[in-house]
Amino acid sequence: MKHQVLGIGLTAILTIQLSGCGVLLHPERKGQRGGQVDPAIAVLDAAGLLLFVVPGLIAFGVDLYYGTIYLPGTAKTLNEEELNMLKTQDGQLQPEQLARLISDETGQTIHAEEMVSYPVGSVDELTFMLTEVQKRTSS
Repeated sequence: MKHQVLGIGLTAILTIQLSGCGVLLHPERKGQRGGQVDPAIAVLDAAGLLLFVVPGLIAFGVDLYYGTIYLPGTAKTLNEEELNMLKTQDGQLQPEQLARLISDETGQTIHAEEMVSYPVGSVDELTFMLTEVQKRTSS
């Protein structure tokens, strides 16, 4: 009987840890992409790291995957006017404008002539291209 209670208790604790604190506390945040990290959720996930390393890492992963670790309304998005400033009359992106926007937002100097774009048809193709670019830049 004691083993059964202990097993149920451990299963419950691990299930709660595996689901991620942000998913449990703020399910309405699911689907957010980026923004400022919610310190309360980060601390709770980090507490999971202190108690159990693997479930703590999984809690961080789950919260990052679902976007529940981010504070609502803090992601940078372009409005229609900003997006139109980046495009030419025929709808193509202007590298100079894009480089200026990235430089302003990140504080890093970005030059348009250093930017490279690749046409990509699928996620697999994107993954392959990113690994190829990474290989070229690391060697």
